[in-house]
Amino acid sequence: MSITYLEAIREAQYEALRTDPNVFLYGQDISTFGGAFKATKNLSREFPGRVFDSPISEDAMIGMAVGAAVEGARPIIEMQFADFSSVGFNQIVNQAATLYWRTSTPCPITIRMPSGGTPGSGPFHSQSMESIYAHYPGIVILTPATVEDAYWMLLESVKLNDPVIFCEHKFLYYHLKSEGFGESLPIGKARIARPGRDATVVTYSAMLHEALKSAEELQMDGYQVEVVDLRSVKPMDTDTILASVSRTGRLLAVGEAFPWGGVTSEIIARVSSEAFHMLDAPPMRLNSKDTPIPYHPNLWKSHRPTTSSITAALRDLLRY
Repeated sequence: MSITYLEAIREAQYEALRTDPNVFLYGQDISTFGGAFKATKNLSREFPGRVFDSPISEDAMIGMAVGAAVEGARPIIEMQFADFSSVGFNQIVNQAATLYWRTSTPCPITIRMPSGGTPGSGPFHSQSMESIYAHYPGIVILTPATVEDAYWMLLESVKLNDPVIFCEHKFLYYHLKSEGFGESLPIGKARIARPGRDATVVTYSAMLHEALKSAEELQMDGYQVEVVDLRSVKPMDTDTILASVSRTGRLLAVGEAFPWGGVTSEIIARVSSEAFHMLDAPPMRLNSKDTPIPYHPNLWKSHRPTTSSITAALRDLLRY
């Protein structure tokens, strides 16, 4: 039986609630309604008194979670859309991220962020926030791109004693299916999603699937493109990136977030400073355009990296 990416997230929460009495869920309309995307459907019935509706205040949601974590709980918070987490920004970066370093008290909270764009979602419901939170020490940032990682990495998140930003991509909720949960690598370990010899693409989340399609296209021209799935933005598995670049000599970093600073910039900086001698061409990056995210589906498709734009960038890189 096929399992969707969204169902994997729901099953991981079920398993976390079943196995640890300290886990509870908190978010807007997540109880009886089951959440905006139904990621918590039926969980309040299965676990009465442990799945709570919150007020429409992201600031209050995170603040309550930090307080509960201090008392020994392991809350999973659902942001209805990742974009709205900016309202709780102070609680995340000034309270949750620093709690252990100020007081030696762990802060085991997991904040689920439905991230990235879908057609017609527009500027308030499409943003990728991983780069912003990765700037701050003390936070783990996860970006699962497969059904297996959506399940296993969420379960691992709940067990960590650090605050976790869990960036689950909305476009993958129903588009991505698997026959089971299989196995997963540990948090902090990147995965070679496709081996190659001519160029390396380092990417994560929904962009992994665009990059894999691009590699398929270029194979018809005789190129073997290696695709690295970061899985975890922070910590970042620099060793796997450098090993891949040492094999191919060329690097393209791809991300859906805005281009100014961020994850792809960090990848380029690390490779340039630690493996400049391995490069046969200047490293490149590809992000969404530096404008607010458009509503119209056709404009949205031209705003974010796609298989077509990744292929074009790789052709430039391979020609150098």
